[in-house]
Amino acid sequence: MSGERAITIVILAMGGEGGGVLADWLVDLAEQNGYFAQTTSVPGVAQRTGATVYYLEMIAESAVPAGRYPVMALSPVPGEVDIVIASELMEAGRALQRGLVTTERTTFIASSHRVFSMTERTAMGDGRVSSEKLLAGGRAAAKHFICTDFARLAEAAASLISPALYGALAASGRLPFTRAQFEATIERGGVGVKSSLKAFAAGFDHALRSPSPEVAAPPVDAMPAVGPRLAPLARRIEDQFSAACHTTLAAGILRLADYQDVDYAAAYLDRLTPLLGCLPPDPTVAGELLDDTARHLALWMSYEDTVRVADLKTRRSRFQRVGDEVRLGQAQHLGIHEFLHPRLEEIADTLPAAIGRWLLATSWARSGVDFFTRKGRVVQTSSISGFLLLYGVAAMRGWRRTSLRFAIEQARIDDWLAAISRLAPAQPALALEVARLQRLVKGYGDTHARGWRSFERIMSALPRLQALPQGARQMQELGAAALADDMGESLERILATV
Repeated sequence: MSGERAITIVILAMGGEGGGVLADWLVDLAEQNGYFAQTTSVPGVAQRTGATVYYLEMIAESAVPAGRYPVMALSPVPGEVDIVIASELMEAGRALQRGLVTTERTTFIASSHRVFSMTERTAMGDGRVSSEKLLAGGRAAAKHFICTDFARLAEAAASLISPALYGALAASGRLPFTRAQFEATIERGGVGVKSSLKAFAAGFDHALRSPSPEVAAPPVDAMPAVGPRLAPLARRIEDQFSAACHTTLAAGILRLADYQDVDYAAAYLDRLTPLLGCLPPDPTVAGELLDDTARHLALWMSYEDTVRVADLKTRRSRFQRVGDEVRLGQAQHLGIHEFLHPRLEEIADTLPAAIGRWLLATSWARSGVDFFTRKGRVVQTSSISGFLLLYGVAAMRGWRRTSLRFAIEQARIDDWLAAISRLAPAQPALALEVARLQRLVKGYGDTHARGWRSFERIMSALPRLQALPQGARQMQELGAAALADDMGESLERILATV
């Protein structure tokens, strides 16, 4: 063979994104234009809807002696890859982690949109990987970095992301083929040609205009607009609270009015008003404490219960969103099946307080309810009967204030706010960590029960932490430990040292 080496390409894509089609296009492109080509694929076990790595090699027929065939590798070698294509930013990070991208030779094409990985989704706290760090890593590691939101371009063309990435590859100039040759491959495929060519053109043009994006500065949050029913509360926010907290407070009243009613949103501001007289003199510290308390209070007051879950699952916007995601056609019908498995405690929480307590304390009643709920149930919310069932549960919002769960949560919230107000004047840093501790109390069912246990364990240590010069730092460490594992082992180890 001559000294000419094979061109090596790696594609990292998730299921349903057309990664296999993209690999087949590249093989066809090479073979139709005087090249030998080979592709292999390795399905991943990353639990990311079928993440797969496709590897291709191609070499010119003129570089191979007559009557001979080249032997090509079946998998990529770190540091020996010419082109890496990633369908999503975390897939780009996986390519970087594997050492497939190098500054000496690799053209790196990646979409900047995010599909969160399983570990990010299941993290007890905020487990998201920083998009800014992934982008910075791509720029630093690659010889040539092309990155934009190719998913958005594909969606505008009513196509998959693979044609948009294919267009960006054509625009990069790293393959010895013309744009017409790239497009001819799509046409030979014969499936979705029009939309694929449109997405290809969008990816091609955008790659030429924006080869290496900078990380945009985070937008400044504007105070959300409110309707006429909430206008008096919005004016109250402007009159009584500092401007630094207006965005959070406005979002809070919108959330709580949607969750319950306008009176409940007003009660939210009533609960924060006493804290204004306890804030420390430093305006920066005071603003941070008030803003964090307001944010976590809004989240706690809109706790998830069976009524809230039923409400969200029967909203018109949800059916519209799911239809858009699956690209529902006018001649198609959408079926949505929900798996519901409410525990006995969640049923008791929804009932009036006296009845709920009686149900939890009466063994024969517990056994009877448990018999009907132990296996869960599938409800088709796209059917009339299934929709009406959940709609009826959502309609129970009117008596939420009389429910057992409401009484319990309001008492817990009052104790939490009292601790913040007590600490704010002399120990604002510790008060801030107490406010942020609310992030442990979230979800419903077992998730909520575990979070509340951790919250109680940490708050029981508050008297000891108040006496320590580094109490705020230790409170922060305890909160992080509670989110480290769902068994509470990390938390107990640190609590033992306080």
